[in-house]
Parts: sequence; C-alpha cells; structure tokens
Amino acid sequence: MAFNDAPEFASLSDDIVAVGGDLRVETLLRAYWNGIFPWPEDEDSPVLWFHPDPRGILRTDHLHISRSLQRVLKRQPFRICVNRDFTAVIDHCATAPRPQQSGTWITPAMRDAYIALHRAGWAHSVEAYEQDHLVGGLYGVFVGGVFSGESMFHLVDNASRVALVALMGMLRQMGISFLDTQMMTPVVESMGGERVSRQEYLDLLRHSHARCGQ
Repeated sequence: MAFNDAPEFASLSDDIVAVGGDLRVETLLRAYWNGIFPWPEDEDSPVLWFHPDPRGILRTDHLHISRSLQRVLKRQPFRICVNRDFTAVIDHCATAPRPQQSGTWITPAMRDAYIALHRAGWAHSVEAYEQDHLVGGLYGVFVGGVFSGESMFHLVDNASRVALVALMGMLRQMGISFLDTQMMTPVVESMGGERVSRQEYLDLLRHSHARCGQ
C-alpha cells in the first residue's frame, strides 16, 4: 500500500486512494495528516483508504441545535467526560445498529489499531453518562489541528447528540473552525453539516496544519 502526500492527485475510483497495508500508529498518522482514513469492507479483505469527494464537515460556528435538543441540553441529563473509557466507546460503536449495513467496519484489527492510537495520544472519546452508566458517545482522531470524527453511538435518546455538541464546544474554544465528519450522515446533516469539495477540504486541512504550526 502507498498513498502519496498529495491526495488531490489520486485517481482511483469511488474515493479510494489506496488499498492494503497496515494499521500501525505511524501509518494512521500519515494518513490522517493527508485527510485519508481507513474503511475496511470486512475482516478478511485488504484495508481500503478513502479520501471522499465531496467531504462532510461541520463548522463550529454553524452548528444547528434543534429546539428539542435545546430542551434536552437545558435539562443537563448527561455527565460529559473525555477519554474516560475509550475502549468501551469503540466497542459500543462496533455493535451499534446501522441502517442499510449488514455488519461493522470496526473490525478487530481496526479496534486494536485505534486503541493503540488512543494510547499514543491521538485518538479521543467524548462520553455521555447517566450516573456511572455510559449511554452514548463518540470517538475520533485529532491530528494537525483537525478532529476527524469516526463513529458515535447511543443507548439513550440524544446521548450521542449531546456528546457531539460538547465536542463542538471544545473545538470552538480551541479556535478550531470545523469538525471533519468524513462522510455525511443524517445526524450530521440535521445539525448543520455540509459537503465540501476535495480541494476545499484540502485548503481547510492545510490552513489547520499551518495554524497549529505543523
């Protein structure tokens, strides 16, 4: 497997820029630095590396919070934590039902790779608790001033949305202008997500790298 440092020149179809390779921390960091992420079809197939066009993003100053979600936030039903139990979050995400999907892309190899990435300080979780019970959350990768959201889950209504709102607030306080959602989902779209071209995303990526001095 090889992907170059200029993914805008990639020519493979279906937004796939590379096939195969490993999931070592160093490989994942290089990929995310270039806006590329792994998305395996199944446990037995080579890893597919994606750089979608268009790309899903959620700007921190354009977050849409519905009236119903505003009422939930006002009640403060959940305690929000960061990195309290990353492994539990990724395990819940792996087993969360996905409409129109027969399985999960979070294979055992992917699980192990992102736990290693978390232990190395690059992957993070945001969690929603009811008392001491984990009821929702999300995880992603923070590299070069860009947080790339990977997956989210909820066991209680609105728990993952509240975790997402909390993450957006953290990013905004850090001066970060957008969350990379990779693909567009109904939840992201309902909260103000937008699709940008590959070139516009790469411009945002380079600006974020420059802003954080990397």
